[in-house]
Amino acid sequence: MNPVTLLPFIVLIGAMFLMTRSAKKKQAAAAQMRNEMQPGTGVRTIGGMYATVKELHDDTVLLEIAPGVHAIYAKNAIGAVLDDAEYNRIVHGDDENSIDLDGTVVPDDASSLTEDDADKDDSDDARIDLGKKAEDAEPKDAESGKKSEGKDDGEADAK
Repeated sequence: MNPVTLLPFIVLIGAMFLMTRSAKKKQAAAAQMRNEMQPGTGVRTIGGMYATVKELHDDTVLLEIAPGVHAIYAKNAIGAVLDDAEYNRIVHGDDENSIDLDGTVVPDDASSLTEDDADKDDSDDARIDLGKKAEDAEPKDAESGKKSEGKDDGEADAK
């Protein structure tokens, strides 16, 4: 066989090897992270729930979701082990560099998007009436001045 024809297969096998190698490294790092958990550590599950580790078992973890509320999870369900500062910042809102919220207040409704009635009186904008007028409501026949009898354009009197 010609080496040029084998080249695409060699490249494909090499790419597959590199992809599986990186996936195995990620799995090993995740397993090591889960094995390093200790009681009292803050964690985030793969579902996005934050909790504190209470007990560790071989394949399961007892998590305290809220004070006095415990749940048993599989170790594989732990997505990240958080350090204390990050866990407190996310769960309790503790942050040394907290943002000053006393400045701009954003309303939770659309009231700021509309003008007040007092502002409308001062404006020079003329109101546009988009409603139908009484004379435009029923079309009239242009030739005789009387109302049409429901005939559209292109219809003829067939007698």
